[in-house]
Amino acid sequence: MRFAPAFMFAAAGALLAASAAGTAAAAEQGDVVVFATEVTPLSVYHDPHGCQKLPPDAHVLTNHTDRPVTVYADPFCLTPGLTVEPGYGSHVAPGSGSFSA
Repeated sequence: MRFAPAFMFAAAGALLAASAAGTAAAAEQGDVVVFATEVTPLSVYHDPHGCQKLPPDAHVLTNHTDRPVTVYADPFCLTPGLTVEPGYGSHVAPGSGSFSA
């Protein structure tokens, strides 16, 4: 049983690493909500990741995630963007915009 302490230490380290990874993944949650007009339903993006094209009639984006969201004027997230912090919103240009989270 000489190796028992070393094994227990390695197992504890692996468990701690797995727990931290799970916490990081769980922390990236929330919705991005986009308002277009009074006669269309809200567009809700649940836990968005990567580049998302905005609806053509998008007007206001609100960030209900726990991380910054960047709004772009093009549909491919290539132009310089505006950062919208968690709990904030921004007007967006209708037509061909996008956002990334």
